[in-house]
Amino acid sequence: MRYYVTTPIYYVNAEPHLGHAYTTVAADILARYHRQKGDEVFFLTGTDEHGTKIAQAAEARGCTPREHVDQMAPKFQELTRTLDASNDFFIRTTDPQHEAFVQAFVEKLRAAGDIEKRTYGGLYCTQCEAFWYERDLAPDGTCPDHGIKPVYLEEENYYFLLSRYQDRLSAFFRANPEWVRPKSRYNEALSFVEQGLEDISISRSSITWGVPVPWDPEQVIYVWVDALVNYLSALTYARPGEDLSGLWPGFHFMAKDILKFHAVIWPALLMSAGYAPPAGEFIHGYLLMSGEKMSKTRGNVLDPFAVIATYGLDPLRFYLFREVTFGQDGVISMEGFEQRYTNELANELGNLLSRSVSMIAKYRGGRIPQAGPEGEVMTDVAAEGEAMVRAAGAHLDAVEITAAIESVWAYVRRLNRLVEEEAPWKLAKDEAQAGRLDAVLRALAAGLRLVALTLYPVIPGTAVEILRRLGQPHGDVDLRLDEALWDRLEVATVEVAPPLFPRIERGA
Repeated sequence: MRYYVTTPIYYVNAEPHLGHAYTTVAADILARYHRQKGDEVFFLTGTDEHGTKIAQAAEARGCTPREHVDQMAPKFQELTRTLDASNDFFIRTTDPQHEAFVQAFVEKLRAAGDIEKRTYGGLYCTQCEAFWYERDLAPDGTCPDHGIKPVYLEEENYYFLLSRYQDRLSAFFRANPEWVRPKSRYNEALSFVEQGLEDISISRSSITWGVPVPWDPEQVIYVWVDALVNYLSALTYARPGEDLSGLWPGFHFMAKDILKFHAVIWPALLMSAGYAPPAGEFIHGYLLMSGEKMSKTRGNVLDPFAVIATYGLDPLRFYLFREVTFGQDGVISMEGFEQRYTNELANELGNLLSRSVSMIAKYRGGRIPQAGPEGEVMTDVAAEGEAMVRAAGAHLDAVEITAAIESVWAYVRRLNRLVEEEAPWKLAKDEAQAGRLDAVLRALAAGLRLVALTLYPVIPGTAVEILRRLGQPHGDVDLRLDEALWDRLEVATVEVAPPLFPRIERGA
């Protein structure tokens, strides 16, 4: 099967923060999981580089918009690399191939009779790059997403006749009740459609930093239209000489503040231009600090580079999706991070691996014992392990990342209980219990192998290191989920090594 997954392209008016990392890691988790299933995967991310905010940010820095985006885009590319994201392409909307595709796309809207020139006035938020109705503003008249007051703006622009697509969009939503997830976001998007759609401006005449309208170069294409089209344009040039357009439709990940653009405007644009709507959309909540959405505008951002530099990448990836149920808003903090790091990663998973490997080294010369009669307890542990793999997979198929991690963690705790219940250090003192000791040590190694394979999409570096210390194969083929079976454990030499998650003093 094919799985084309995207993040939104990130606006480069300011430097990347943890909110950007959150969406990128979510898409990466699903991309890695689908590769484990054997699917053909294409994972796209990138940067949105046109529009008013970019021009204003460049002016504030005393440089041109081109200079600004050329300095900022590499920082987002660096974040992608730092997160170990497995994206297949990084698009920039200043790529000439993208700009040409956008112009051809809006020509299709025009050919369909869906473009008109009009004069419009309304309240415009430069942070959103969007017009707002007064009814949708906060009680104090500010943008609910950015906390600033929109300004009145009037221009003669080209309009997309979105109102023509109200019935078609409504029918599409009704026929595809799982198209937007979670359900609350589906209901929100459907409400947008059914409360009545108004035509939208797709060009700007007051700015020059953008893709020129092909039939009227005095205007530039509205940044949101330009940005949305990246999901199609990238497929035409991501791999030189290869047309990947057959991968469409794709599956989109995004935060809830851009729901309307993606779930209402984007499918209508696609319908007008003759394309299928996206395969699906998952809308996640906000990571909150001090009770507010993280935002450069608000000044309450957490630097992912600093966290990774101190604790490593995988603890951050784990924490974001363990602490906050994916799809909901959730509060994060360094205190919460340190608790998860110490209690779950270090004490439960890391210590389980260290104890298991150390006991195999001490009692069996470093070699995982051969399979033998394992008794009822080990049979149960085996069945529970394979059930865990299936449960976590079912959750990931439903984009329930947090629930998938919980399935794995319940099994990590089961393996820790096995150590306490069986007490290998006591079995080792009784020669008559040698077979039982073999069974327990092998069960720990087999269980940890299943844990590593199932956690691989979330904490890939840690998963590979667990397999390596257990002496198990860990190439791309070995990481496939059809290898996540109890009896695929190989008899191998283990490696005793420093803790996976070393103790780190606050402020270190």
